[in-house]
Amino acid sequence: MIGHLRGRLAAKHPPALVVDVGGVGYELEAPMSTFYNLPPVGAEVLLHTHLVVRDDAHLLYGFASEQERRLFRDLLKVSGVGPKIALALLSGVTADAFALCIESGDIDTLTRIPGIGRKTAERLVIEMRDRVRALTAGAVPTLAGQTVTGAGAQAEAFAALVALGYKPAEVSRLIKSVEADGATTEDIIRSALRAASR
Repeated sequence: MIGHLRGRLAAKHPPALVVDVGGVGYELEAPMSTFYNLPPVGAEVLLHTHLVVRDDAHLLYGFASEQERRLFRDLLKVSGVGPKIALALLSGVTADAFALCIESGDIDTLTRIPGIGRKTAERLVIEMRDRVRALTAGAVPTLAGQTVTGAGAQAEAFAALVALGYKPAEVSRLIKSVEADGATTEDIIRSALRAASR
């Protein structure tokens, strides 16, 4: 099993990329979330990898973070979800936003991702709920100085409120009641805590 690759980024053409490690070019596929974080061609890169062995091919997938790779592996355990659908999911939403969708049962957002039908989205919500909790367990976001907005801010606020001891279903209800457009993580948390105290 190949756990990670460190080398020179030789080429990138989404979803494919090539990493040159000691003169050997490894072809990988990666989600768009990883592509957004790649350095320019020619720079050094470190990618966490997952190898899929099939009868007709050995396919290597690369991820910018260990969290993305763990989520990819968990997605492959869901019936009807293969590497292509797992890549589409990670390309359509961040790992944090996906966790928020699962915890809140947001099937509509999941079905907007190409290749994800309603039945697959429902199966994801059911089968991934416990795995997403394990994936995000102990993840207490650092809020100082951050100005993340949009879905990322909502996901960070969700994780922070769960870390404070609120139940996930209650956090989902509180975040939905907050005007989150353009709000930072701290703004969302403050508003949600005010709503909780009413």
